[in-house]
Amino acid sequence: MGYDLTEGQLNGPAEISAVNGLSTRLGVALPESYINFLKKHDGGEGFIGDNYIIFWRAEELADFNCEYDVETYAPGIILFASNGGGEGYGFDTEDAAMPIVRIPFVGMDRQSAILVARDLLDLFARLAD
Repeated sequence: MGYDLTEGQLNGPAEISAVNGLSTRLGVALPESYINFLKKHDGGEGFIGDNYIIFWRAEELADFNCEYDVETYAPGIILFASNGGGEGYGFDTEDAAMPIVRIPFVGMDRQSAILVARDLLDLFARLAD
């Protein structure tokens, strides 16, 4: 299984300049699997199984993380997607493996982050189940 939506659409590739500067703008090296995802799909949205997800575009990541004030409320988490409701998906950069966590936008703090996947392919597999 790859990056397949049950319903919806993933965008085409991100601009290389947007991808290359991303880790610098965010202040952290993002997982290679996610960088490779962006090189194929610059965001998009739809269902994976019964779960709705909105992947943010490369150029939106820094702005969205800033707007949600993630560094203040959940330091070490870099958000890259949302469920279209009250939760975001992000990488836990304080863990060397950078697993994916789900975290509420309202009342955001590290303690409310729930581990959901090892990496992006694992996230697609788990949401499809």
